[in-house]
Amino acid sequence: AISRIKGANLVSVCDINEEKARKYAGKCKVPYYLDYRKMMEKESSIDVVNILTESGNHAKMAIDLARSQKHLVVEKPMALTLEDADSVIEACDSNNCRLFVVKQNRYNIPVMKLREALDEGRFGKLILGGVRVRWCRRAEYYKNSWHGTWDMSGGVLTDQASHHIDLLMWMLGDVESVFAKSLTALADTETEDTGVVILKFINGALGTIEATTAARPTDTEGSISIIGEKGIVEIGGFAANKMQLWQFENKLKEDEE
Repeated sequence: AISRIKGANLVSVCDINEEKARKYAGKCKVPYYLDYRKMMEKESSIDVVNILTESGNHAKMAIDLARSQKHLVVEKPMALTLEDADSVIEACDSNNCRLFVVKQNRYNIPVMKLREALDEGRFGKLILGGVRVRWCRRAEYYKNSWHGTWDMSGGVLTDQASHHIDLLMWMLGDVESVFAKSLTALADTETEDTGVVILKFINGALGTIEATTAARPTDTEGSISIIGEKGIVEIGGFAANKMQLWQFENKLKEDEE
């Protein structure tokens, strides 16, 4: 991905697993490091650091790297607790670093069109929004892994559904109150593999989140729907990437397309 960006070059890679680091460095023809702090000391030309480690390490590494005054691209979730997330933001603000959290589903064309319709006021009063994540993660995904642990990944709501929760909040805004239930249905993990959430948004709309990795026999959907007084949109597919319903009372020529 970096090689396809004009003006961007991969400078080095880092991993605590030397075999992985060496293999990837050889493929990309760059040096490798086993300690990211040493990498920052040696590679003075670095402008942006991509943090692609276990979820539970994101906040600590981001705060460390912000002190180097480098811009950061952090895989989701940016942190596992609100306190850690706030600390990352504070570290980046105080060191004049740009912080980008990877939420690539925002760039799906159906999602962008939904956002445009909201910005144009086509829904009128917002009433209800919902996201569903019905994915399949079997025992081998969790076995001998950091997935499904409280300190490194959290459960399905942070590990898988954070993309969809982000989309719901991007569409409907800040949340006033939350009620949730969760369970560990099929996974042998510390954390939940299934959760349902009811939200009340500050703008008065209601929201729902349904997330599970206990769907069998396969992944079925990652979806978002928005209902307003003047329209309804449903986006489905595996990763909120297929427009399934687009209906508004005030029709436009481009709606059919």
